[in-house]
Amino acid sequence: MPEPTQLDLSRYVPAIINLMANKLATGASLCYRKHFGVGVVEWRLLAMLKVEDNITANRMCQAIGLDKGAVSRSLQQLEKAGYISSQVDSQDGRRNTVSLTAEGLALHDRVLKVALERERRLLGGLSEGEVDTLINLLGRLQAQVSYVNEYDPVEP
Repeated sequence: MPEPTQLDLSRYVPAIINLMANKLATGASLCYRKHFGVGVVEWRLLAMLKVEDNITANRMCQAIGLDKGAVSRSLQQLEKAGYISSQVDSQDGRRNTVSLTAEGLALHDRVLKVALERERRLLGGLSEGEVDTLINLLGRLQAQVSYVNEYDPVEP
């Protein structure tokens, strides 16, 4: 079978995942900004802090996969709005940790309802078993990402 000379974008999995992720993120950002005054990056940080409170920006970057600049800008916006507070890390005075405020927790709970409805709509055409299979397959693909990113082609 000859080597392809172009991508079949209807079957190229990285493009399919990226397109869907971009469309979902754009839609979420528009919705969350309109109704809550925060974008999808701020929402991801609020959700992360609900799961793991009193953490560093570095930890958020690792857990969510966002770059430091985006996290830093979003944390500044959230702090200015009163949704988070930062404090000097008790274990390392050179770092700050971030926590949800009562206002941030209330905002999280309001956005969560909308996020879960968006997910329900996304998965609405799948059975419970198909959702389980999808989650399993996505987890298996995610486990391959570091292996994929290690690939460094050598020119012949």
